[in-house]
Amino acid sequence: MGDANAVKKWSQESLRDFSRSLPMALLRAREAAMERFRPSLRAHDLTDQQWRVLRALYDHGQKDLGELADMCCLLKPSITRIIRSMESRALLIKRADANDQRRMIVSITAEGRELITKIGPISEQIYAQIAEEFGAEELEDLYQKLDTLVEKLAK
Repeated sequence: MGDANAVKKWSQESLRDFSRSLPMALLRAREAAMERFRPSLRAHDLTDQQWRVLRALYDHGQKDLGELADMCCLLKPSITRIIRSMESRALLIKRADANDQRRMIVSITAEGRELITKIGPISEQIYAQIAEEFGAEELEDLYQKLDTLVEKLAK
């Protein structure tokens, strides 16, 4: 019954300001950061999502489509489309799992690894610039706070 009373008392004036919406604040921060990285990705004909897939496979090895989608925060229909596009560029290979033919395993190719070695140093320079502008300690604190936020909200 307490929830019903709370709903009755709610009014438009009690709605938080759009600029203080947590999802919007996080999105604005993401966009501000990504604007630094996108030029180097575009120069190599990659989208943000394709870069995430390459990085995940480079750092964590082969993954099945579901694991990869979760790791990269992508929907399964999107990851399928992204994988198909990257496969056509020989950046990734997809094969059926030997133990379960319904399960598709994705791995990075030598061409994909080579692309990482081209973009990686540029990316690290951008991280260094961000740390210099924002502060290295503040950036580390932000990472920790975001990790804690994800951990607590994922329960």
